[in-house]
Amino acid sequence: MTTAVHKVVKVQERRSSLPQEIARAILAGFDKHYRLFRQAALQAKSLFERAAWPEMSTLARARIQMYDLRVEEAVRALLDRYPEAELDESLWPAIKLAYIGLLHEHKQPECAETFYNSVACQVLHRRHYHNEFIFWRPAVATEHLEGEAPTYRCYYPLKGGLRKTLKSIAQSFDLKNPWEDSARDLRNVVHALRRHFPRPARAQPDLQIQVLDSLFFRNKGAYVIGRLINASGELPFAVPILQNARGELYLDALVVGEDQLLVLFSFARAYFFVDMEVPAGYVTFLRWLMPKKPRAEIYMAVGLAKPGKTLFYRDLHYHLKHSTDRFVVAPGIKGMVMLVFTLPSFPYVFKLIRDRFAPPKDTDRQAVMDKYLMVKLHDRVGRMADTLEYSRVALPLERFDPALVEELRRECESMIELDGDELIIGHAYIERRMQPLNLHVEELRRDGDGARLRLALREYGNAIKELAGAGIFPGDMLLKNFGVTRHERVVFYDYDEIQPMNDVSFRRIPPPRSYEEELAAEPYWSVGPADVFPEQFDRFLVADPAARAIFFEYHRDLLDPQFWTAKQDRVRAGVQEDVFPYPEEVRFPRPA
Repeated sequence: MTTAVHKVVKVQERRSSLPQEIARAILAGFDKHYRLFRQAALQAKSLFERAAWPEMSTLARARIQMYDLRVEEAVRALLDRYPEAELDESLWPAIKLAYIGLLHEHKQPECAETFYNSVACQVLHRRHYHNEFIFWRPAVATEHLEGEAPTYRCYYPLKGGLRKTLKSIAQSFDLKNPWEDSARDLRNVVHALRRHFPRPARAQPDLQIQVLDSLFFRNKGAYVIGRLINASGELPFAVPILQNARGELYLDALVVGEDQLLVLFSFARAYFFVDMEVPAGYVTFLRWLMPKKPRAEIYMAVGLAKPGKTLFYRDLHYHLKHSTDRFVVAPGIKGMVMLVFTLPSFPYVFKLIRDRFAPPKDTDRQAVMDKYLMVKLHDRVGRMADTLEYSRVALPLERFDPALVEELRRECESMIELDGDELIIGHAYIERRMQPLNLHVEELRRDGDGARLRLALREYGNAIKELAGAGIFPGDMLLKNFGVTRHERVVFYDYDEIQPMNDVSFRRIPPPRSYEEELAAEPYWSVGPADVFPEQFDRFLVADPAARAIFFEYHRDLLDPQFWTAKQDRVRAGVQEDVFPYPEEVRFPRPA
């Protein structure tokens, strides 16, 4: 064989083996990411046992950023070692086929597919974003996928008795802390269960309790998640495990039913830490408990935000194929920073940053993006909506109302591009659609529904207070910047003016020094850029006098600077306030 022929053969062999090598390199990057992801869940368990709450918050923020760091790392390593991956895009169909072959016995194939997409989309041009080059559709089924250990365990109360079974479940998670009063806790759970199975209900031969194999850690709680099955009856449940000041454990409540679990797994709360060998198994189980919750949101709730985003995008395009309505401007008062539109048949809103902000808004695009990132990394305590952030989103132009297209061209020209029959959005935030609180309050006033109006106004103040306790000053606290969920919880969703509590100076208005100062149209006192005067809140929080009176029955303390400075002191001291993601009335009684 001549030298020239030998070189040609070598090149051909290199090209034939290249897709396999690149596929293995990408999968190695994902496997590293998921190993670190699981290590974070194990670390969360250790932090819970030590009541190391600040460290838990730090870990939560770090885990959110972990995925992007691993993708960047994988892309750099790939292009350094295999520059052909960028120079010759025709390699990628073969790379994808090779990658599919590697996922045959993989325990997280759907997550590995998403990681592949993230890497490929950093290298490929948008024209290649289809199923030949990336996983537009899943290639590996995850139904009935199992790991070395079962996803959930079954317990049979008829064999050993209900209390003994419950004790076995509590002990199975191997928490190192002692229990405050385990006998009392078990009695509480048994009594709570009996309220949901009143006499003459009887235990049937198939009576069983199914419990997910890992605890769900978030903030200061660890949650047992499962369901009780008795003949045709099923009871989804969660049991929060908390700690007292001595580090002793106690069961705080029995949270039951799909509605209460939906609140526990809400899009307005931080992601759980869960150690999952097979995440698809956990998602399937959670879907049994909460069939109304999309799989995409469940993946996000357990910390797998990127696979959740992949599923959401597939759901969106599936919905577009099976619907005919058009994207329109979202109802409510238009914001000065974000242009918001929605598809009426799809329960989400799409938010684009405007190119220009009308006075008095004094900010820029990067500052707004920084605010949204701050919310993503912060504990949302059930009061701030999670957002899905997308770049280069392609949507069918024919599905946009012409008036919306015109407004997008006028207000967000730098963020949109027309490409044939598609409208390309350069950068968008997507959130669960909620009814704006100002419209909700007006509707309740018009209908004369005093009880729900009172609930909404109380929730409004609670949202402000819980955000303050979590270290967030909402800034623009008008009703229009809050939304109401289907469970009638009030959630904040306008982030362009939020600030860390410690960056704000809460001041009391000084008394006037003269009659002229008292009558002055403009403030007679000095105002610094970080100064806030809570006494002025009564002018704009609730405009309607009758509704305002109801609001201040519960929340007049919001007008007192001392309320805010006390919250600041607690935040500075590292105090993490208790915000329970379940009703106060379901909590078990404990001695003071």
